[in-house]
Amino acid sequence: MALRTRERIISNPTTIVPFNDLARCASTQRSLLLSAVSRVLDSGWFVLGPEVSGFEAEFAAQCGVQHCASVANGSDALALALAAIGVGAGDEVATCANAAMYSTLAILSLRARPVFVEIERNHTMSPELFAQLVRNSTGGLKAVVVTHLYGQLADIEEIVSIARTKGIAVVEDCAQAHGAMRHGKLAGSFGDIGTFSFYPTKNLGALGDGGAVVSRSLTHHERVMTLRQYGWGTKYQVTSTGGRNSRLDELQAAILRVRLPMLAKSNTRRREIAGRYVRGIQNSAVKVPHNVADDYVAHLFVVTTANRGALQVHLHHAGIATDIHYPICDHQQPTMRALGYDISLPVSEEMSCEVLSLPCFPDLRDDEVDAVISAVNSWRSP
Repeated sequence: MALRTRERIISNPTTIVPFNDLARCASTQRSLLLSAVSRVLDSGWFVLGPEVSGFEAEFAAQCGVQHCASVANGSDALALALAAIGVGAGDEVATCANAAMYSTLAILSLRARPVFVEIERNHTMSPELFAQLVRNSTGGLKAVVVTHLYGQLADIEEIVSIARTKGIAVVEDCAQAHGAMRHGKLAGSFGDIGTFSFYPTKNLGALGDGGAVVSRSLTHHERVMTLRQYGWGTKYQVTSTGGRNSRLDELQAAILRVRLPMLAKSNTRRREIAGRYVRGIQNSAVKVPHNVADDYVAHLFVVTTANRGALQVHLHHAGIATDIHYPICDHQQPTMRALGYDISLPVSEEMSCEVLSLPCFPDLRDDEVDAVISAVNSWRSP
């Protein structure tokens, strides 16, 4: 119930267009999903069995890498990826401050220190400012987490090139970018290691939590495989510190194996919806993203306006559900203030006050898209 409430956060009894409707997708896939569940039940194997190993092989191939280690959720994926590349207490890790603390919490969990880099207007890390950070670093910068936010690939090639000059490891946070592609390479295959979430709302979502860490490096892969299960070298023998219990179960793996072959089609539909918004929204007070190429998989369609609250209320009264991703920058969170963070990131802070997410999910109907466009166009900024 909590999940459905969150996904309909601005909904009301007269909602015309939901922000997301997970039941629609599940309904169209019902027979396939039930067959997958039955297969697991009949096998009698529920943790780290053939469904998990099968999904790991299939997902690695889909990402264009050699290795995939599935884990319990996307947050664990980030923390385990950082641990696998050697991040530890006292190390500095660059990241952005506009993505709801996910990478920041993973960094803090290893007793490392987040160093925030300003974003560009497309909401992803500025390569220029990352390069400035690298030039000014005194040697403590161990890694960078590059988040492909809203389904848009960051300028990952340039960031990787900059990082390579100083031996800084690159972690791609692909939680919102399953299947995003540029120059024939997929999200998760540009850096040293990539992380994914399979939370139900993701482009590739399970029916519960799940995550994965992908890599071309056998060393990184084996490290994650060890850490995800207590730090075991062999069963019951703990050979690595920092281990935890973080395993994708067989049921979720089976569900993901059903949905993985459908990912490209659902991403195409997301981009179609985004394209309709780009062409249809003609309101000078509302700025829309314009990229609908393969490097954007439209996990979220996020507009910006100086009067977000007024637009959100207007859409609410028109029966259009919306959400905000994300309203508080990491460095402005109470916990970060308590750690002594007192910095200014003007673009991130401005965007946090202006971003508004419109409905954008594969089962959204064309008439619903038209209703959103009409409602946005009918709004007049105060």
